Amino acid sequence: MQLFSADDVITEKILRELARDGRIANTELAGRVGLSPSACLRRVQDLERRGIITGYRAVISPQARGVGFVAFVAVGLSRHSNDAQLAFERACQAAPAVRECHNITGTVEYLLRVEVADLAAYKQFHSDVLGAFPWIATITTHVVMGSPKDERA
Repeated sequence: MQLFSADDVITEKILRELARDGRIANTELAGRVGLSPSACLRRVQDLERRGIITGYRAVISPQARGVGFVAFVAVGLSRHSNDAQLAFERACQAAPAVRECHNITGTVEYLLRVEVADLAAYKQFHSDVLGAFPWIATITTHVVMGSPKDERA
């Protein structure tokens, strides 16, 4: 369900600018999208109230968080019940190393983004978190060597 009309070019510009810089001053945002500051502020507040803008985040350096190893981990479950999936999702919620958990289609059920200090910390996560979950059938780890484009906030 789209919460704004597809032809609303101003709203799309506002969202694009805020995605780039959530701390942009309203006056600068207004200038970039071609609105008065008061009209721009009303639009942004309306987008927040309607749940189109759900929050603002700080992008923190991985090195400042002690992260030197990032991997995408594809996980296939041996049980395909709702209970097994919910249990796996709870385990991911409880694991600080799991920064993202996506339930996907295809040959596996989940794709995780795991961020830890180093390979030794990943090995411990692999053993203590994934190894402790009873219904894992497959684990495929893809180590991130670089991220030339990353637009996550």
